[in-house]
Amino acid sequence: MLPVAIQLYSLRDDAKQDLVGTLKAVKEYGYDGVEFAGLYGKAPSEVAELLREIGLVPVSAHVSLPELLADTQKVIDDYKAVGCKNIVIPWLSAEDRPGGENYEETRGNFERIGKLLAENGMALSYHNHDFEFARLENGEFGFDNLYDTISSDVLKMQMDTCWVSVAGESPIHYLEKYANRCPLLHLKDYVGEKSDNMYALIGIDDEDGEKKQSFEFRPVGHGVQDFEAIIKAAEKCGVEWLIVEQDEPTNGKTCLECAKLSREYLKTIGY
Repeated sequence: MLPVAIQLYSLRDDAKQDLVGTLKAVKEYGYDGVEFAGLYGKAPSEVAELLREIGLVPVSAHVSLPELLADTQKVIDDYKAVGCKNIVIPWLSAEDRPGGENYEETRGNFERIGKLLAENGMALSYHNHDFEFARLENGEFGFDNLYDTISSDVLKMQMDTCWVSVAGESPIHYLEKYANRCPLLHLKDYVGEKSDNMYALIGIDDEDGEKKQSFEFRPVGHGVQDFEAIIKAAEKCGVEWLIVEQDEPTNGKTCLECAKLSREYLKTIGY
């Protein structure tokens, strides 16, 4: 049975106010591990000790490409001290993605960073959104181009099931297509349709200020995704960790309440 972690950015306000209490709550809900998006002002050694005491596995960390480029070795040293074995780039700007003017430079950076991580017993992954499914001039999705032009020895996949579905594609198809290349799978649920208010987490929003409200994030199992089928495919395709992520709480629930609902749902289907 696959272990379940949570991306702590889903609980960012709670973690900023009380990291210890938030980690204890996560453990109490039944999560096996956590994925970081920063260390909330704590020293890596302090975070490592907290996780040991509470009993949570430090699975991975989201680190932006600019932060990685600014001091690659420091990022490696910090998260290696925490105990993370995976560094995940959470998104790329349009210029840096396949088809963008900086993509060749990005590819070179991925190669260099991925090899350095491997030398330190760690791995590099990329976390997609729906915009990687824009067609390139040759008709190929940027998503496919990324993994077809960068070696699997250098770059692994952290597929976000929500964004693949929002793009109109099948998470199961992509798990099967890139079998054994996706060790970390983001479980994210939603309702509604693609709109302009989906990217606040990465600082992209509609320019005119008019937000379509048809799209909302949901706790896992409370939206439109067929997670039983997705997880069954994940087990066959080499996924090592299921990672819950909910960018924003909805339906009047707090972030912690949403995290608990997601974990409770996964328990009902055997995880």
